[in-house]
Amino acid sequence: MLLPNERQALLSEAYPVSTVVAAAGLLPNHSASLIKPPKVLLVDDNDNDLFLMRRSLETQNCDVISAKSVTEALQQIATQSFDVLITDLHMPAPGDGFAVVTAMRHSQPEALTLVVSDHPDVQKAMNAIILQADEVLMKPFDVKRLAGLMDKNRLTSLPFSKPVKEGVACILDRDVSILMQRWLERVEQVKDLAAIPLAANERTKYLPDMISSISARLRLARTIQATDSPIPAAVTHGQYRYRQGYTAPLIVQEAQLLQVSIFETIQRNLASVDFTAVLADIMIVADQVDSHLKQSIGSFLAAQRKGEALAAAGIANAPCSAKTN
Repeated sequence: MLLPNERQALLSEAYPVSTVVAAAGLLPNHSASLIKPPKVLLVDDNDNDLFLMRRSLETQNCDVISAKSVTEALQQIATQSFDVLITDLHMPAPGDGFAVVTAMRHSQPEALTLVVSDHPDVQKAMNAIILQADEVLMKPFDVKRLAGLMDKNRLTSLPFSKPVKEGVACILDRDVSILMQRWLERVEQVKDLAAIPLAANERTKYLPDMISSISARLRLARTIQATDSPIPAAVTHGQYRYRQGYTAPLIVQEAQLLQVSIFETIQRNLASVDFTAVLADIMIVADQVDSHLKQSIGSFLAAQRKGEALAAAGIANAPCSAKTN
C-alpha cells in the first residue's frame, strides 16, 4: 500500500501538468500567488484516468470540473466557462468525444481544446469527420510534447470562428457511417433480430437508400404532413426482408431502432444543429420513417401472399435462408 507522499509522487510522475499548464500561459512561471486559477473541463469515462488527471491538475492549482459522459460534459459547457477542455475521444462509443469538442467550440471558442485517445486510427477519423480541436494526442500522451503544443496554440492561434449551423439533412449525410453502425449495434442487441444470422452488409443493405430518402425529403419537401409518395427503397426492403426470413413485427422493430438512431445522431450534434428548423426536421424524419415502414410492410405482405399461393400450388417459393443475397 502506498503512503500518501508516495501516491502523490506517482500522480506527479504520471501527469506532471505543471509544465503543461505553465507552457499554456495559465500559471505565471511557478508563482505562488495565482490570481485566477485556470478552469479545466476534464472529460473521460475511465475512472482511473479521470482520477489521476484530476488530482494532478488540482495539485497545480487548477480549478477542475470533471465529467464522465458526453451528456454531463455538455451540461457543464452550457452552464460554466472554461479555459481548457481535455476530453477523451471514445466515451464509450467511437467518436463520442466529437460532440464535446463541437459544443465547446461553438459556445466557448476561446477555450483551448485537447482530445486524447488510445486508438491509433484517430488521425483517419479526423480526416473523415470535421474535428475542430486544437490537437489530438494518443494515450499515454507525451506531456513535454503536449506542453509545446499548448504553448504554440496559445501564442499563434487566431480566434476561432464559429461554424455555420447545420440542418438535420447535412448532419445525416455527414454522420451516415456512424449512424449505421449505431443502428447495427442496437439491432444485434435484440434477441429476435440477432437470431436471424445475417452478415452486417446484408442487414444494413437498405439503410443508405433509406437515409438518403430522408435527407432528400428534408431538403425538398418541407411539408410535415404524411405523404404517399412511393419510396422504391422501401418496396425493395420489404421483399428483401421476406426472402431473409423476417416477420412483419421484426421489420417494425428495425424501423423503431432506426428512428432512435437518427434522433441519437441529432442529439450528438446538438452544438451544430440549426435550432430554427430542428423541430420540423424531427417531425419530417419521423413521418418519413413511418412512410418507409408502411411501404416496406405492404411489399413484405405482398411477397408473403405470393409465396403462400405458390406453396399451395406446389411451387417452391418459401423465404430463402439468411445467406441468400
